[in-house]
Formats: sequence, structure tokens, C-alpha cells
Amino acid sequence: MSEKARAFWVAAPGRGEIRGEVLPEPSEGDVLVRALYSGISRGTETLVFGGRVPQTERLRMRAPFQVGDFPAPVKYGYSSVGRVERGPRGLQDRTVFVLHPHQTRYVVPAEAAHVLPDAIPPERAVLAANLETAINGIWDAHLHAGDRISVVGAGTVGCLAAWLAARIIGCEVELVDINPQRNSVARAIGVGFAEPASALQNADAVIHASGSPAGLELALQVAGVEARVTELSWFGDQVVSLSLGGGFHAKRLTIASSQVGTVTESQRARWDTRRRMQLTLRLLADPSLDALITGENSFETLPQVMADLTASPGSTVCHRIRYSSGG
Repeated sequence: MSEKARAFWVAAPGRGEIRGEVLPEPSEGDVLVRALYSGISRGTETLVFGGRVPQTERLRMRAPFQVGDFPAPVKYGYSSVGRVERGPRGLQDRTVFVLHPHQTRYVVPAEAAHVLPDAIPPERAVLAANLETAINGIWDAHLHAGDRISVVGAGTVGCLAAWLAARIIGCEVELVDINPQRNSVARAIGVGFAEPASALQNADAVIHASGSPAGLELALQVAGVEARVTELSWFGDQVVSLSLGGGFHAKRLTIASSQVGTVTESQRARWDTRRRMQLTLRLLADPSLDALITGENSFETLPQVMADLTASPGSTVCHRIRYSSGG
């Protein structure tokens, strides 16, 4: 008998809906996963929800197991945690992370399911996709022991990048955001906090993750001479204007892009995406990361939740979606 599932779709820009679907019969090399939780990657997913993927990026921005095409209708997402209901003996009944859209149950190849270490609660594992992005960003930023590091933008990726940077010996890390409520999150993950007007200057390295042109301007302002500004934001179809007539040339600054789709060049000879994900899951053992999950709703409410987050993100860092045991 064919298994049934429900999935979240962007039906049209700005409008989501829950749709039923029939799952394919798992083959010998597949797993059938029942979702427990998924995470909303607010920056990217709200751009997708709003239909703001540029025409030129619609192929490159496809997520694993995406169905449909941008702008809509499209089934999109990449942070699902679930339990294997059917699969090879080594995966049967294991809790796994999968880069899959928001869906109650799904069938994927067994190699796409990453088993959670025993110490990692499934509730926290929804951070895995964003942490993987932050790890790649830290590699791209070329950080060194003792650096003064500024991370501009205290969304999920920015907070995770700051948390990682603070664990490099001797580094002083300041998280900068326009929302003063992010101070409590910064304290929980062991980094400093400042609003833009009081941000420290002359940083040895800057990571930008605010998703706003004003944030990138600030990143250039706080960077020290010959510093590197690593850009982790994705702006979608937004045009970004920068004031490069100020200190940009005099300080000989560099703006470098970072993107999680490929492993950082400096690591690529020895690392692949599977090894990077294994590292990601091990690092999630730190309970302080629970501070990044600032809200939770049931799967049935996801269309309204996505609309609300797109219109007004408020103090949201990572928003978690909870699935019922009945699928």
C-alpha cells in the first residue's frame, strides 16, 4: 500500500498551503522518514516565499529534494529531522537529519539521511543546515588565533558563525545587530554584543550575515586596515548599493562571498559535504545553542507562520516546526 504524506508548498508568491501526496514505494537503498521537527531558514526561505529568487539563480538555488520551480508553486526547505520507519538495518528506527522540505513523511536515498549522534536532541538538530553554512563561512573568513572579529547580523547563521569564531583560541568576538533583544542570545552563546552605533572598530575580520545593505555598509566601517569582510547573506533580487568612496580603498578592504553549496576551496582537497555534515552534527552537542530557537509552531500552521515571518520577523532567530506523531 502506498504511504501518504502532507507537505508545505509555496503555492504563489506570498501564499503557502499544505498539500497531500502519495509517496513512492521505498527501494532497497531508500529510507522512509517520519518527520519530528523542521527548521525555517528565515533569510532564504522568506525570500523564496515572497517569490524573490532572481531569474538567473533559479537553477543554482534549487534545494535537495525540491519539487516545482521558482517562483511557484514550489516545495522548498532543507532542515528536517525525523525517525526512519523503513530502511536498511543500520538506519532502521534511527533519528536522522535530512536536507528536505517541510513534509510529514518522505522517501529519500539512504545516503541522504545523516544519523544524529546520541548526544544530540532532535529538537536542536534543526540548526544543522545553518550551522553547516556557518562552518563554511568561518573557513572562508580565514580567521586566526587572537583575532578581533565582528559578526554583523544576529540571525541564525550570524549567531552560529559568532559562536564558532569565539571558540578559536584568543579571539574576541562581537555580535552586532539593530535589535537589542539579541543581546540575551549573544550572552547565551558566549560572545559580546553591540548595537551599530557602539560597535567596536578596527576588526581583524568581519563576517556579514544581516541580509541588509545597511549591515554590509556597517561591516565595511568596522573593518580594520586590509581586513576581509566575508559575506554570508543572500540578498535575493535586492540591489545592494555601497559607499565605496570612503575608507574602502584607503583601508584596502576585501569583500569575499561565501556559499555553502560547495566546500571552501582551502578545505576541498580533504573535505566533502558528508564529512562537513558529520562535523556539523557533532558540534550541535553544545546546549547553549538552544538559545537560538526562539519559537515553535505545529506543521499545520506553517502557511500562516511563513507569511508572518516574511512580513515581520520580529525577534525570531530560528523558528522550529513540530510534527504530530500521526504524520
